Amino acid sequence: MATKPILGRDVYCALAAVGWADGQLTAEAGDAIVRTALEEGLGLDEIAQIEEATKVPIDVGEIDRMNMTKADRLYVYAVASWITELDGPVSTRGTAALAILGDALGLPEGPREQADKIMREVASNEDRPDRFDLLSLRHTLDARLDMARQQRVENMLSGSEA
Repeated sequence: MATKPILGRDVYCALAAVGWADGQLTAEAGDAIVRTALEEGLGLDEIAQIEEATKVPIDVGEIDRMNMTKADRLYVYAVASWITELDGPVSTRGTAALAILGDALGLPEGPREQADKIMREVASNEDRPDRFDLLSLRHTLDARLDMARQQRVENMLSGSEA
């Protein structure tokens, strides 16, 4: 039985829009977006729309965050950040598109900075199987969120016992 995808078509189209912000979306970035959407289990019609968004520039648009966890939203932001940095220095249009996406995802500045830091760690890993190791990015983000959550709980418990 197939599960309902958590990240919908609009998320992948937004990723493509961020990639297009500087005037070009590399074939590698487009392939990574489509591959990830396929792995998510989206339908063929949605995949076709995402493929089109990787071939023709579009705007970020609206994003349905209803079924997305904080980890999902950070992951989408980190993937978009990776896409913007892939070609070298990030353009002002790329930065603006990334900010629009971060706002659409409801992410404050602090978590965006942490997602960027984690993305750079994963992107710099020399033994990754390909340039976009999105699975490693997702696992690293999830692990760091869990560690931060545990630290907050420990801090609350130690503060209430003092």
